Amino acid sequence: MSDVIRVLIADDQELLRGTFRLLVDSDPGMMVVAEAADGEEASALCAEHRPDVVLMDVQMPRMSGLEATRALCSQVDGPKVIVLTMFDLDEYIYEALRAGASGFLLKNSPPAELLRAIKVVHEGNALLAPEITKRLIATLAPSSNVSAMSTGAPCSDTRLERLTVRERETFALIARGRSNDEIAAELHLSRMTVRTYVSRILTKLDSRDRASLVVIAYETGFITPENQASQR
Repeated sequence: MSDVIRVLIADDQELLRGTFRLLVDSDPGMMVVAEAADGEEASALCAEHRPDVVLMDVQMPRMSGLEATRALCSQVDGPKVIVLTMFDLDEYIYEALRAGASGFLLKNSPPAELLRAIKVVHEGNALLAPEITKRLIATLAPSSNVSAMSTGAPCSDTRLERLTVRERETFALIARGRSNDEIAAELHLSRMTVRTYVSRILTKLDSRDRASLVVIAYETGFITPENQASQR
């Protein structure tokens, strides 16, 4: 059973928890290990059951999903968190990513998409659709900063100075929502080389996963609305 993805569901609506449980347990590669009705309970049950992935509602009593996500993701061996909400609002996506979430999904997403999301974040990737990334950048990126894209120009965060030119190119594509395969094709690299670059970027930028890289990219001005549009 070691290869089975262990999932915890946190939602204050019992009906939704039951629906998610049935869906997750229908996949032979996953199992629900616990359910929580609020963020505080989710934190306690995570310590007890050690899930790999948490499906986290945003708005819950006692402790919100964002607060619980922040607490769980601050742990060294904490679970991956997918934040679920009924509201397609930029502020929720942004705060979820800043809290450390690896993905953001609407509750009315198709069942197959939810199962795919669990697998994607469990593998260490971020669940960030290009359209979500684009909207985040256009709304929240500091437009006054100049992008360094792949030119080697200085950015407002000294951590970016640690990146080589090739790593900057890879970082820019990650921030625009590209997968490893898409990055490999665009930069004419092997998938293994891209994986190596991604690993180095995560280490140099002290980042948990690709989702946190997107936050760094638009908060520092490495990606701006202007260059985002020109690169698409």
